[in-house]
Amino acid sequence: MKKVLFILALSLWCGNALFAQSLPGTWQGALKVPQARNGELRIVLKISTTAADRLAAELYSIDQRTPAIPATSFTASGNGLKFTIERLNATYEGRMSADGKTINGTWTQGAPAPLDFTRATPETAWTIPESPPPPKMIDANAKPEFEVATIKPSRPDERFTLLVNRSGMMNTTATSLADLLKFAYDLHPRQIAGGPSWLESEKFDVSGKPDTPGMPTVNQMKMMMQKLLADRFALMFHREQKELSVYAITVAKGGAKITKEETNRIPVPGFGGPPQRGFNVRNATIAEFASVMQAQFMDQPVVDQTGLGTQRYNFVLKWTPDAAQRAAGNGPEANSPAPVPDADAPPDLFTAIQQQLGLRLQSTRAPVDMFVIDKLEKPSAN
Repeated sequence: MKKVLFILALSLWCGNALFAQSLPGTWQGALKVPQARNGELRIVLKISTTAADRLAAELYSIDQRTPAIPATSFTASGNGLKFTIERLNATYEGRMSADGKTINGTWTQGAPAPLDFTRATPETAWTIPESPPPPKMIDANAKPEFEVATIKPSRPDERFTLLVNRSGMMNTTATSLADLLKFAYDLHPRQIAGGPSWLESEKFDVSGKPDTPGMPTVNQMKMMMQKLLADRFALMFHREQKELSVYAITVAKGGAKITKEETNRIPVPGFGGPPQRGFNVRNATIAEFASVMQAQFMDQPVVDQTGLGTQRYNFVLKWTPDAAQRAAGNGPEANSPAPVPDADAPPDLFTAIQQQLGLRLQSTRAPVDMFVIDKLEKPSAN
C-alpha cells in the first residue's frame, strides 16, 4: 500500500511539474470593458521561470500602454493556475486546455469577468507599445495658479469625481463647495463652521488648467484650489482651535504590515475601489490616507499619529462599512443600503486596519483647527 501511495504521489508531482514547465511563454486575451474605446482591453501575460525555478508572471494592458505589472504571487497545480496582482487589487484563476494552447478563466477586479488567453506565436503576438514617459512634474518650489478655470452647475444625474490628468488639468463633477473646501484645506465637515445654506446642497463641475506646464503635487493642487475659491467664490475665513472627537491612526503592537513604495518617483498618490472588494492605496503617505478616509468614509476627523512621516506605501484594505461610514462623505458606499449578511464578508474597519495593515484606528479627543467662513458667494461668471 505504501508503495502504491508513493507511486501515486510521484505521478501527481510529475504531472504538476510537467504542467508548470508548459506554462512559460506569452499569452494574450481580451477583457470585456464597456468603458474602453472598443469595448475591450487587450491583455498580454508573460509567464517565466525564475532563477529559483519558480513561476513568475507580468501583465501588460497594451491598449492603456501600461508598463509591465508583476504578479505578486503565481501558483500552478494540475492544469489550473492562479495569480494575484496586488497593485491592481486583482486575481485570476484559469485552467489550461489539454492541447496547451488556451487558458480559460476568470479575472476578478471588483466584479468577476471572463478572460481567456491564447498562447502567442511570433506571428500572432500583439505588439507591446512603449510605455509613456513619466509625467513632467511642476517644480516643487513653484506656486502655480489656474490660468483658465470654468465653473458650471452639475447635472442632477452626475456623480462625484475629482481627477487630475498627466498634463495637470483638474476636473471635478458634482462637487459642492463643502467638497472643494475639504480638498483645498484638508478638512472634515465637522471642522467647517458658518457659510451659506447652499454650501453642501448645490453641486458644481470645475475644470482648471495650471499656468505652469507639468503635473502639480497634491499640495500644489490644494494651493491652486485655495486661490480659485478666493477669486471665484470670494472666500474669506479665519481659523480657531477646538477640541473635537477624532480617529487617531497609530502603529499597532508588532509593527506596520504595509509595503513601502520604493520605485515611484512621482509624489502623487492614488486611491480607489469599494471597501468590501478592496480599497486600493498606491504611493501614499499615511497622512494622505487619513485625509482621504476622513473625506470619504468617516463621521469625524482622522489624524495621523503613526510617526511614519513622508514615507509612501502601497496596500489594499478590505472592510465592511457600517451605517455611519456608508452615510459619510462621497465614498463609493455612500448612502448605500446595509450589506446582506455574509459569513465571508471582510471585518469592520477597525479590525481590518489592525489585521491587514498593522495599524490601529481608535477614537480619542484632540485639538483641531476649525475653519470659520466669514464670507462666501456663488461663483463669478467664467
